[in-house]
Amino acid sequence: MKVIVISDTHGNFPLALRACEQAEPIDAIIHLGDSDDGNDVDLLEQFLNIDVIRVAGNCDPGSAAPRELLWESNGKRLLLVHGDSYRVKNGMGRLEQRALEIGADAVLFGHTHCATIITLSGKLFVNPGTLMKSVTPTTFAILEINSTGIEARLQEIS
Repeated sequence: MKVIVISDTHGNFPLALRACEQAEPIDAIIHLGDSDDGNDVDLLEQFLNIDVIRVAGNCDPGSAAPRELLWESNGKRLLLVHGDSYRVKNGMGRLEQRALEIGADAVLFGHTHCATIITLSGKLFVNPGTLMKSVTPTTFAILEINSTGIEARLQEIS
């Protein structure tokens, strides 16, 4: 399964759509919060006819999306969070502990606007960065999930 992971779009539908089109073909879209009004996520679902798996961020007041979600694909367990509630700007310790507690194979998070892929305690941690125009580079992540593992890579908007 090929999944695009985006976060911190802050209402920037054009860049979110461009990222999805650049990544095509994709099987799913994951949004890790801070869409602000949520319209960019809803528009992606409408334009691309693909469900968006989403969690709410600190800039999503009133969102019906959960703050944390354990999502499974091809036998792999992925923890989806925005990251602010785990204070990821101050380190990964709390989020790493949560991943170990629930047996996640990978953790997808945003909030920092800094794209990164790291391994901690044998778990893959992916932050796709942000799709805000004012931040350079604007980035997203691509995941390939199959029964043997999860591969992740970062891409810049071209």
